[in-house]
Amino acid sequence: YWIPLGAGQRVVRISGAIYEALTAARDRRPRRRLYHAALVVDLPDGTVAIEAAPVPDTDGQARGVVAAGPVGLRWLGRLRIFRYEVRCWTNGVIPDLIYAVTTIPLPLDGPAITRLLESLPEVPTPVWGRDELQTGDMWNSNSVVAWALTRAGLDCRELELPQGGRAPGWHAGRVAADVATRS
Repeated sequence: YWIPLGAGQRVVRISGAIYEALTAARDRRPRRRLYHAALVVDLPDGTVAIEAAPVPDTDGQARGVVAAGPVGLRWLGRLRIFRYEVRCWTNGVIPDLIYAVTTIPLPLDGPAITRLLESLPEVPTPVWGRDELQTGDMWNSNSVVAWALTRAGLDCRELELPQGGRAPGWHAGRVAADVATRS
């Protein structure tokens, strides 16, 4: 799913707009709409919601948390408000899914879905909003989805964003997964 960045969350929408304005000015290009990727895998006995999101409380097990990392600066990660979690949540909920502007059916067969789900606990957890992996792109929730799909064997360069949009972090996830696959 492609969800407009900050749908339902004013602070994310505003900070995303500021980020895109600054990036567009730096790159001397027009501003574009930013999107957040979320993934829902259909299984015979239900669904699995996969996304990276802020840590709301200490009960990560209830949300299928498989990894976590810091936001902004590594040392800030000691505080819950500056941590993100990667969820692989059986029959879980992605609150902003109702705002999705498009759904992309993915050609994932049984073995690819198994690879995707089994690889998620291995997802890198660099500092959110930084380029610690030196990919030329910051790490964020889009990186996690792109990483998981690439590890499952999907060529994420083929996935299209909504017209005129972009997904910061997508490239970082693809590159990190390619490096992990070659290792």
